[in-house]
Parts: sequence; structure tokens; C-alpha cells
Amino acid sequence: MEKIPVVQEHTPPYARDGKFHVRLTEGRFQTLRRLSSWPMIALFFGLVWVQVDGQPWLLFSFAQRQIILFGHALSWHDLPLLAGLMIAGACLLFFMAVAWGRVWCGFACPQSIWTWLFIRIEDFTEGRASERARAEGKPLGGTRLLRRIAKHLLWIGLSLLTALTFTGYFIPMRELVSDAVQLQLTAGVSGWLIIMAGLTYANAGLVREKICLHACPYSRFQGVMFDRATRTVSYDTRRGEPRASMRNADLNSGDCVDCGLCVQVCPTGIDIRDGLQAACIDCAACIDACDTVMTKLNRPTGLIRFASEAQLEGECSPLIRPRLAGYGAVMLVAFGAVLYGFTGTTSLLVEIRRDRGALFTQQDENTVCNHYRVKVEGFTRQPEQVRVAVQGPGAFELFGPELIDLTDNNASWLSYRVCAEDFDLPRASLDFHFTGQTGSASKQTTFLTRGI
Repeated sequence: MEKIPVVQEHTPPYARDGKFHVRLTEGRFQTLRRLSSWPMIALFFGLVWVQVDGQPWLLFSFAQRQIILFGHALSWHDLPLLAGLMIAGACLLFFMAVAWGRVWCGFACPQSIWTWLFIRIEDFTEGRASERARAEGKPLGGTRLLRRIAKHLLWIGLSLLTALTFTGYFIPMRELVSDAVQLQLTAGVSGWLIIMAGLTYANAGLVREKICLHACPYSRFQGVMFDRATRTVSYDTRRGEPRASMRNADLNSGDCVDCGLCVQVCPTGIDIRDGLQAACIDCAACIDACDTVMTKLNRPTGLIRFASEAQLEGECSPLIRPRLAGYGAVMLVAFGAVLYGFTGTTSLLVEIRRDRGALFTQQDENTVCNHYRVKVEGFTRQPEQVRVAVQGPGAFELFGPELIDLTDNNASWLSYRVCAEDFDLPRASLDFHFTGQTGSASKQTTFLTRGI
């Protein structure tokens, strides 16, 4: 019986005491990664400043109890739509995982994007990976100490900017910055900013790849989605083995010259030549590094490439297959349901409560009145006035503000009295109608008489 082969873990190059330094590389996939990540960074830092008619374009406002989503105001009752949007996004993530592995992690995940930003700051301040590795463990002093301080200051600055921007999606950014400049931030907001900045600093600067390996659930259940046709970053063993350096190569040697560049550029410190691993985020840095070496040696590129298990074994790898089609169908249905839900969002939110002081009052021998408290919230970007009316099986008369101004959207409770004459039924259904410029709403309540 054959024994299960044991894969020996390689110590990453430039590693000291478990710490390794990532070597930056260039190539078509790294260019593609920047083309996808830099617009996302620009949107994250830029959208928070965009205003339309003096209102933020994207804001989750606890104070106003509403969500402004790309200029469209939603009530907190519409939160299931955001949950549905997250579910649809998860379906898209699963669809991509079945087709191309963890390309989301390598090209668009915020953890990866911010890690690369911190690595570039480290490369800029303390030098290339080989220089940092040689200096690791030596006493800090002189220029090296200043570089280390500059690195951490830039890390802290970027972390604070990230925390401030993220908070700006819940508190209007201009208001937040003004309070910060004037040192008028509340203790709660200040604490939140410190916590968010600390988490960003730790995740992207100190912990890095350990988040992908130990904390991210996606790295654990991705294997359930993969099949033999899933294209992930793979090393072509049949072509590359047996590996040998240029000095020791012979006619039986493979194309891999064992230069180790594929490991040096890996942000998670793995050796892709050991096969698919949970820590691999499919960033394709090893592909670019290996292709550069192959080009210099006048050998075909693609020793490391996006390939499926079937392709590596010389089999046909179909693009469309049942599992991929299933995830695609679920994704389309989920996005369709969310888009349909956005067509029926709440423009007016109404709450009606009976006055607990008395079920009804007797005005005179023939007139009975009921007392109500009414609150109306508007979820539109335009100033609006709402007209209030009542309708029921009898002649009802409404006493209270006929027009409610929702300009400030203060959502205060207003008192109303509804009276009816010569009403013989013990109770009846009473409809409150609210009509505004952009929408209308109705709320049903009960009208009680002395006959109850």
C-alpha cells in the first residue's frame, strides 16, 4: 500500500524568527490587480465626500434613521434589501470561486488591498525585501531607526485615514472632520476611531497573512466549492519537475530552475510548487515572477499559471458545468430579487398609537371622539409636506395638523382627535391617509364608541 506523501513546509526566503519579507514584482497580473484595486480604493476614500443637493450620496444615518444609498433614501425597514444585496454578493463570490478560485481574495479583498499598501510603504521606507531581511535582528540605530519610525508613522496615518473615512459613511464626513479639527469629537466616536485605526494597523501591518490563513472563513470552505475544472494558480509539475538550478541542470531536468522567486513574492509565504494550499489567495504574483524568469531563459511561460486539475493532467476542462451553472442561476435570481425590491421601497413611514389616557371621549349626546398619536417619516431627498385625512364607514371629522412638514424629518409624535356623530356601531375600522408629493401611505386603526 502506498503511503500518503508528506509535504514539507518551506521556510520563506528572507525569513527570520517566523517573519518573512515580501518581494514586490511586476507583471500582467499585478497590473490587472492594480487596475481592479485602485478604483476601489478611490471609491472608498472619495464617495464619502460626494454630496447631491447638500446631502451625502452614501450615508447610513442613525440620527435621521435612514439610509441614503446612492442618492436614494431608504428607511431602516428596508434593511432586508441590504441583507439581500449581501446574499447576492456572496452568491457572486461563490460563482467566482467555482470558476477561478480565490481571485476575489487576491485582486479585490480589502484585507489584501490594504496589506499590499502597507507592504509598499514598508518597501519605500526600509528598502527592498532582501535589505530588510539582512537588517532583521540587528540593533536599531541611526538611519535605520529613522526609517523604521517613518514606516510606522505612515502606517498609523493610513490607518487613521481609513478609520476616519469608514466612520464618514455613518456620520456626515464634513461634520466629522470639522469636529475632529476642533477637538469636539464625542468619547464614543473617538473610541470608535481608535479601535478601527488599531485594527487596520494590526491587520494590514502586523498580522497580514495570518488573517487569510487563520481568521478568514473563506479559506476554509473554498475547497467545498472547487472541482476538477476550477482554474486556480497552479504549478505544472509535469513540466517543471525534476527541478534543478542552471548549474546542475541536465537533459532530464524540468523547466523549474529552483530560483525561489515564486516563494519570495508570495504575500502569504507559501511555495505554490507544493500544490493547492488554504493560504493561497490566487494573487498571481508567483505567475508574474515565474514568467519573468522563463522569458529571460527563453523558455515558454506558464510554468505557473491559472489552470484546473483536469488541465494539469492533460484533460479537457469545460467552461460550463452543472455546479457553475447552478451558482450562476442562484446569483442571477438573488440580484434580480434585490433589484425588484428596490422598486418598492418605503417613501413614507407611518406609526399610529391610540392615546392611552382614554379609549374614547363623549363630546355630547351624539358625538364620540377618539384620540391618536401619529408619527410620519419621509424618505425622499426633496422637502415634502404630507396631507392627512381619515376615512371610515361614517362621517368622521379630523382635528389636528392637516399638513405635516417633513423638511427636517424630525419624526415627532403629533396629537390628533377623530370625532363622529350618530355612530351606532361599537367599533369600526378607521383609515388614516397620508399623501405627499412623492408618495402616499395608509394606516388602519380602530375607532371605538360608547357602545363597546
